[in-house]
Amino acid sequence: MARTLRALAWAMGIACVAIGLFHMVAGNAAIPGAEDADATIDSFGRFMGAIFAGYGLAWLWAVRQSPIPAVAVRLLSGVFLLGGLSRVLSIAMEGRPHGFQVVLMTIELGLPPVYFWLADAEERAARARA
Repeated sequence: MARTLRALAWAMGIACVAIGLFHMVAGNAAIPGAEDADATIDSFGRFMGAIFAGYGLAWLWAVRQSPIPAVAVRLLSGVFLLGGLSRVLSIAMEGRPHGFQVVLMTIELGLPPVYFWLADAEERAARARA
C-alpha cells in the first residue's frame, strides 16, 4: 500500500503541474467548450492554471517526505474532492457541461477516497519497521 500511495502521489503531482502549466500557456484553448470565451474567462483560466500547478507542487513536496505525511495527503485529497463537489454544484445550478468535464468530475470524486484510504500507508509501514 505504501508503494501505491507513493506512485499515486507522484502521478498526481506531475499531472497537476503539467495541467496547470498547460492552462497558463493555452488559456481558453485548454478548456473544452470555452475556446471562444472572452478575456475575463481567459484571465480566470490562466490564473487557476497557476493555482493548479501550485497544488501539484504541494503533492510533489508531500511525496518527497519520508514517510509521506498522512495529514498532507488527507488535506490535498480533500481539496481535490471539494473541486469535484463544486462540479456537482455547477451541474445542479447550470446544467451539464462538456463531456470531458464530467470525466474530470468522476476522477475528482472517485480518487480522493482511495487517497484517504492510503493516506497513512507509509507512516504505518515506518512504525512497523521501527
